[in-house]
Amino acid sequence: MTTVRVAVPRKGRPLEAVLERLAARTGTTDLADDVISTLQYEKAITKDNQTAERDVYDRLAAYSDTDDPTAPEFTLLRDDRAGMPRRIVFDSLTLDLDGYDLQLVGREEPFRALRTHEFALGFDSADLVLEEVVGLDPEPLTGLDEVNERIDPRDTDVRVVSGLGDTVWHTLLATPETRRQLDTDLDRSFVDAYEGTLCISPRYERLVEAVLGTDAIEGIEFTYPDEGAVEEAAIAETGLGVYLTVTGSTAHDYGLELGERLFPSETVLLENTAETTAATERATDLFVGADLETKLAS
Repeated sequence: MTTVRVAVPRKGRPLEAVLERLAARTGTTDLADDVISTLQYEKAITKDNQTAERDVYDRLAAYSDTDDPTAPEFTLLRDDRAGMPRRIVFDSLTLDLDGYDLQLVGREEPFRALRTHEFALGFDSADLVLEEVVGLDPEPLTGLDEVNERIDPRDTDVRVVSGLGDTVWHTLLATPETRRQLDTDLDRSFVDAYEGTLCISPRYERLVEAVLGTDAIEGIEFTYPDEGAVEEAAIAETGLGVYLTVTGSTAHDYGLELGERLFPSETVLLENTAETTAATERATDLFVGADLETKLAS
């Protein structure tokens, strides 16, 4: 039987989004819930929000079912926090579907695994695509449907197929004092007219340049939060910034106003077009078949 291998994150919300979508399409809700709850429990232990009665190796053994080759498997990942040298994360699971086996394989960097042709399909954050391969342009990048147009085909065969809708937005934030400097709404036109400092996370510098456009950031100097600082607090001190937010409640706590939602930080299905087969296309339809009208241009 044909096996379709799909690279997925080892932990976190993107993996949960993939498992939830898979459960909705295959009816494997109990399986998805079991993996998600296990990883959330392990995350709580890592963050000292939960106390474990067994050590990490005993817990890993308890999560494994060696008699069932299709059961979820977990592995240990080194954690760089003091006193937490290992963290249990997702490794793999296999589903017997109609005519093929679907195997989810945990990877630290699924997108990069697709770039090296290790997989034909995978899931990762749209943020990483922008940080890695999207070209910078004077005009802003405003949505997922524009991403593939900004990818140089000479650079990679990987393309975005569709998002999973687990959206957190990169949002423009400002203090009321900064916003009142210009007679415009707190949106891209505000940044275009603004000259001064803009606070962002250093890992999102290229992403912010892409979603604002290189014309708009002329006259802008990026600043970054100090290590360990609350990002919204650093933006409030700077006056203007871009940060990931869902409700904006923490931003409001620091006196910030929410402006334009610049770009969705969303889990996306990716495909390496050079590795696509009839079997991988069936797997793609499994995940996004009902959403084909929103499938992105390749």
